[in-house]
Amino acid sequence: MKNFLIPVILSSVAMAASAPTFTKDVAPILYNRCLECHRPGEAGTMPLRTYQEARPWAKAIKQAVMTHNMPPWYADTTIDHFKNDRHLSAAEIATIEQWVDGGAPEGKASDLPKLPEFAEGWVIGKPDMILSLPKEFTIPATGVVQYQYFTIDPGFTEDTWIQAAEVRPTQRAQVHHILVFAQEGTTPDGKRKRSPRGGEQFSDMLIGYAPGVPSLTWAPDTAFLVKAGSTFLLQVHYTTNGKEAIDKSIVGLKIRKDKPTYRAVCGSAVQFRLDIPPNESSYEAKASYVFREDTTLLDLTPHMHLRGKAFKYVLTYPDGRSEVLLDVPHYDFNWQLAYILAEPRTVPAGSRMDVTAWYDNSANNKYNPDPSQTVHWGDQTFQEMMIGFFNYKIPVDRADPPKIERPTRGAVQ
Repeated sequence: MKNFLIPVILSSVAMAASAPTFTKDVAPILYNRCLECHRPGEAGTMPLRTYQEARPWAKAIKQAVMTHNMPPWYADTTIDHFKNDRHLSAAEIATIEQWVDGGAPEGKASDLPKLPEFAEGWVIGKPDMILSLPKEFTIPATGVVQYQYFTIDPGFTEDTWIQAAEVRPTQRAQVHHILVFAQEGTTPDGKRKRSPRGGEQFSDMLIGYAPGVPSLTWAPDTAFLVKAGSTFLLQVHYTTNGKEAIDKSIVGLKIRKDKPTYRAVCGSAVQFRLDIPPNESSYEAKASYVFREDTTLLDLTPHMHLRGKAFKYVLTYPDGRSEVLLDVPHYDFNWQLAYILAEPRTVPAGSRMDVTAWYDNSANNKYNPDPSQTVHWGDQTFQEMMIGFFNYKIPVDRADPPKIERPTRGAVQ
């Protein structure tokens, strides 16, 4: 029996000796793909900066990367390339798997790469201005919370260019999303414009926060224009989870001192007419947006709710040529990701953006609140939405882009 165990023991020792180590092989992967969220004060449930922090979670890390649950990335990687691509290669996944199977050794301290530098509490770096909700909002433990609207006056007396923005909710677990709009000045009779109860203008949207999309930083030649006298309107969607909480979310802004070459604009293709039948496993909805002027496309952000299944963007040029820009075959409502094009796309006037969304209203969808219900457009997550957001840039001297409106509900505060 002892002779039988000797080869097994020697094999285990050899495997451990040849296994990847944390300091040399695993830390570079975590630092590059995971630390943005997995550090103190951020969305990740546990920090992964050091061997001591990561080692207790070794098996969970292996499981998460092998099932592709982490890092969150849902685009078909054969379609296009994205600047913020978080997905792990097969080699990176194999490295983590071999590290765990080999006993998760630490390795030499001298092999550990330098820890990435993050501004404490901010992804965009220290903001030039921090805006907070004008008052705290009490999130109830149960029930449905209608959209809440908060107006903040930044006191801009001249046109201001925003280079980066970041939204930080106080209660991440109960904040489904926050949309930040720039509202222009006053009405002709001198009264300040009220928030758009009857419609929101996505072209005036600075940033939309949702899990996976906390911040936005424009390229050095591009910034978002907030006109003198404007206020910010925050649309906040709270969801209950059985625990009462107090929220006072904040928005950080980095302000550009000079005028950029390009102005950033938010566009969208939206389908309001949703009629998803009960027990339907693959309901399809389509929407389009026609570009009226030459633009440069920067990123794409699909948006659906709990029944969302898949999403695709196709750009058709005036000469009839088409290309798939983004294909998300397995949409995950828990991660509302923005996909930033590695190479901004030149889009000539007359081009059409077609977006297609698929919904699973069957019992096979584990997130489905009720497969027996017909589902229509609505604000709450047990209803549905279909929005293909995208950001693009235009020269700063060009006229304001057309407004795109959609219905809203909720109290204005």
